[in-house]
Amino acid sequence: MKSRIGQIIRKTKETEVSVSVNVDGSGKISTKTGLPFLDHLVTSFAKHAMFDLKLNAASKDGIDHHLVEDTAIALGSVIDESLGNRSGITRFGYASVPMDESLADASLDLVKRQYHIINLSLSRDKIEGISKEDLEHFFRSLAQSLNMCVHVSVKYGENDHHKIEAAIKALAVALRTAATLDKKQKGTPSTKGVM
Repeated sequence: MKSRIGQIIRKTKETEVSVSVNVDGSGKISTKTGLPFLDHLVTSFAKHAMFDLKLNAASKDGIDHHLVEDTAIALGSVIDESLGNRSGITRFGYASVPMDESLADASLDLVKRQYHIINLSLSRDKIEGISKEDLEHFFRSLAQSLNMCVHVSVKYGENDHHKIEAAIKALAVALRTAATLDKKQKGTPSTKGVM
């Protein structure tokens, strides 16, 4: 089986992001974006997906929105690349993850068609220094660039930090399941023969 690894450098006039990933890793992570809560989310995502990940992101224009967005785009793109044609994968994944008083569900299909419904149920305008809309955009940009169908929903909770953390962990655990190689699966897991 070919190694499922990927590497990408995304350079724009606004940011520079470099990411390397091993989907079949053991959760070895190094993340540096300059935004501590973004580092925390990316680290939690990789840890619970059990990916080896090295991510460095730097802002060129000092605008957090661009940094959050480009980090998500680069992260999703490198995972998409590492999954290749997705032959032999489990394809579907589901997880329900609690974080204290909060509960989040994630269901996904690693079909190569992008679709997403994401409801984080956030109430505050900022969580740990990042705007609500940028955090929501992070999830959408990750889903779009990873080229998957995903539904993420925070069922309930009171603390927005806990809601976001439950959501990113649920997404990670569902992705870990879906990306796992299925010994019974021969070839592409689709009746169409292609993803």
